Amino acid sequence: MKFERRDIILIVGLFLLMIGLIPFMAPVYAVIVVVGLYFGIKLYVGKKRQSIQNDVGEGICMECGSKIVENRCSNCDLNSE
Repeated sequence: MKFERRDIILIVGLFLLMIGLIPFMAPVYAVIVVVGLYFGIKLYVGKKRQSIQNDVGEGICMECGSKIVENRCSNCDLNSE
């Protein structure tokens, strides 16, 4: 999990959520909830990014939008033959 610039927005948002949770629960529990949310969101985004990377592969065909494998589009190459 690499730290990126947009993580600052996530941290600020979760900090504000923590402040909002403090009146309803002990500050220690609010911190635990926020830290759990942070790592949960980071894990979800990482898995989603990896899934998209696997789906895209080397790129996307400009004609039909399918995945390019070995510098060739499987859809367009089948249609042209």
